[in-house]
Amino acid sequence: MIRITGLSVSYGAVQALRDVSFDAPSGSVTAVIGANGAGKTTLLRSISGMVRPVAGEIDLDGTRLLGKRTEDIARLGVGHVPEGRGVIEEFTVEENLRLGALHGKQRLQAGLADQFDLFPVLGQRRRQHAGTLSGGERQMLAMARALIARPSVLLLDEPSLGLAPIVTADLMRTIKELCHDRELTVILVEQDAMSALRVAERAVVLHVGRVAADDRSEVIAGDEKLRHYYLGMAE
Repeated sequence: MIRITGLSVSYGAVQALRDVSFDAPSGSVTAVIGANGAGKTTLLRSISGMVRPVAGEIDLDGTRLLGKRTEDIARLGVGHVPEGRGVIEEFTVEENLRLGALHGKQRLQAGLADQFDLFPVLGQRRRQHAGTLSGGERQMLAMARALIARPSVLLLDEPSLGLAPIVTADLMRTIKELCHDRELTVILVEQDAMSALRVAERAVVLHVGRVAADDRSEVIAGDEKLRHYYLGMAE
């Protein structure tokens, strides 16, 4: 599991996260939701080592992550799918996956076969340049590139961004299945709060860098005050 304790992050005079604490259990999805500017992306970037917090702790199954390099955190089993897909458009599907396998825990060919079984459309397009894929296919590729390394933690930043509702629904279902089948610890950042709450067991609501709520997803979804004031969700 991931345990975050007293995490604070500043960009100069701007404090993006303030004393954030919560647990993300293994084998489940923890949604992190909130308005734009709440600190969601900063949180994921802090876990993967791309941002240096000014205070707090981040532990992965008892191993301290703060202070470690991004590549070392990846080797410890943290996969990060950033906002905007993050694939290399000039590379083919297979070349993108080969990059993801560099810090992997399984042989390349077994990893490729695993991802093509999970996302059959990628197998059909393995020689195709990533820049020619649809938005949904690029998101699949971004996830497959993280999963090929066999991470124990998967950080997903706005995976539904720009996708059609039916594609989003399929993607969320895949996230849920992966989580349970592979005992993944998934931290899902989503602007689409309802999609995130439907797939997550727990949810953390961030508001201007602070934790406004941390509870079971159904409790968060049923809280009118949270929906109205923090999530901007109408009845």
